[in-house]
Amino acid sequence: MENIVNRVANSSLITIDLEEYYPEGKRSCVDIKDWLHEGIVLIEKEFRIQLKENDWSLFKDHYVALHCSSNAIIPSWAYMLVATHLNGIAKKTIVGDLSLLETLIFQDLINHLDLEYLKDKAVVVKGCSNQQIPENAYQFLIEKITPLARSLMFGEACSAVPLHKKSKDT
Repeated sequence: MENIVNRVANSSLITIDLEEYYPEGKRSCVDIKDWLHEGIVLIEKEFRIQLKENDWSLFKDHYVALHCSSNAIIPSWAYMLVATHLNGIAKKTIVGDLSLLETLIFQDLINHLDLEYLKDKAVVVKGCSNQQIPENAYQFLIEKITPLARSLMFGEACSAVPLHKKSKDT
């Protein structure tokens, strides 16, 4: 009887799993509507008082998305003022929804990855994970890996979809 050989395990293929880089920390939404007069009008003096009285320590080490769920027109300075209260408390604060927050978290993370070890290697980007990875995170990763890797695939090593292969001229 012939031995079964795991060719994937014996290959030089390098697998990148974004789930391994998933940053821990609670994701929170702060709705500015809660500090507006009748939920629609920003009165600066009242707004500042409410922000000052808010317990910002509740957002310690959170990733925070600032938004307004009402149809109020919010001036840019209002988001900036809220952000100053979160500065030094939250890990990251953005203006937008939780989906944008997650995308920007991964953009920062991928921008700071040192991927030089992938130069001239065959790389597969793992597609399945238990964490919700934003679709754009894969795009950010591909942009960073493509100039380095000899070949690039997506999925699982045993059934990966080829995405890019350097020509033999380069």
